[in-house]
Amino acid sequence: MRIVFMGTPDFAVPTLMEIVGQGHDVVACYTQPPRKAGRGMEERKSAVHRAAETLGIEVRTPLSLKDADEQARFADLAPDVAVVVAYGLLLPQPILDAPVHGCLNLHASLLPRWRGAAPINRAIMAGDAETGVEVMKMEAGLDTGPVYMAERVRIDETMTAGDLHDRLAALGGDLMVRALAALPRGGLSATPQAEDGVTYAKKIDKAETRIDWTRPARAVHDHIRGLSPFPGAWCEMEIGGKRERVKILRSALETETEQDAAAPGTVLSPGGEGGLRIACGAGAVRLVQVQRAGRKPMGVDEFQRGAQLRVGATIA
Repeated sequence: MRIVFMGTPDFAVPTLMEIVGQGHDVVACYTQPPRKAGRGMEERKSAVHRAAETLGIEVRTPLSLKDADEQARFADLAPDVAVVVAYGLLLPQPILDAPVHGCLNLHASLLPRWRGAAPINRAIMAGDAETGVEVMKMEAGLDTGPVYMAERVRIDETMTAGDLHDRLAALGGDLMVRALAALPRGGLSATPQAEDGVTYAKKIDKAETRIDWTRPARAVHDHIRGLSPFPGAWCEMEIGGKRERVKILRSALETETEQDAAAPGTVLSPGGEGGLRIACGAGAVRLVQVQRAGRKPMGVDEFQRGAQLRVGATIA
């Protein structure tokens, strides 16, 4: 089939690669324009942009699809279907109507739970035990369309957002090519989303990334792994006489003991066999992997050789 692919981040790349690998004719890739990033503020192309160039596919980076001329350019591609994976722009009705078979969206949740921008992060932060990927028919509303196909995934309590991202991205690519294979022969049936259970996965705000140690240990643990590796949950520690911001990338739940009655944020054990344990509002978490500012992620033993946090010290 003639396909227009619309996506931006790393999550979308496996789907693009699977589509091309199945022999479909991807006539153009729409993606977000290059953005300035990094210390040098150099313009960086999106992951989909780079992948499309490697594959020799035309790349288009409009700032908006609301313009009639831009909509006409899209229609001139005469696509059989558009495949949309975390594109980042709303599709106006003329874009939705242009492909013969409409627009198929790959979404990383079990709809109607976690509609919106950050479903992977929000599922883990909420302590969900299960999520998945779904292929849905796009409508004008935000992730409101009927669902064609789905794959469910169990969320292990040690799984980070990065771990889940990679798992769902791989599953999503396979799910989409199966949907595309069934589409032209009428092999897809659309199931309307339930009206109950709708939740929204709003974009992660920097203001919510700081760890609140007064929360129960499970909530702290879910917060840490739901924001790992990016943007990263963080706290402040005194290291070498200075307050320093440290990202916590991996943690583990600890069983509650009498010692865990210490004030939230108190260091309960400094590492080694007992691990670097921090008291929470109820229970405690053990830090597993951290990242100091300007440094690479490191295990706690390596971190403690430089930080030397002592029992009774407090972090915030």
